[in-house]
Amino acid sequence: MGFSDNFFNKVEKRTRVDKDTILELAKELQDNDLKNEKTLRNVIQKLSTMTGKTVTEEQENKIVNAVINDKVPKDVDKMF
Repeated sequence: MGFSDNFFNKVEKRTRVDKDTILELAKELQDNDLKNEKTLRNVIQKLSTMTGKTVTEEQENKIVNAVINDKVPKDVDKMF
């Protein structure tokens, strides 16, 4: 799946995370099992730290449940 520079610009504008960091994180995600709850929680915490956004335990639980139960939109570009 290829993303345009426009996509990365939108993400960077909203999150203050640059393209290289996003690609680095994407590679890390590819190398891990996202259906593994521990891995997911580690990724959520890492993203929280990178973006400077606080994720409550309730929000983290909702994210984990959404990913594990395949309730995440497939068209990521439309999320931004």
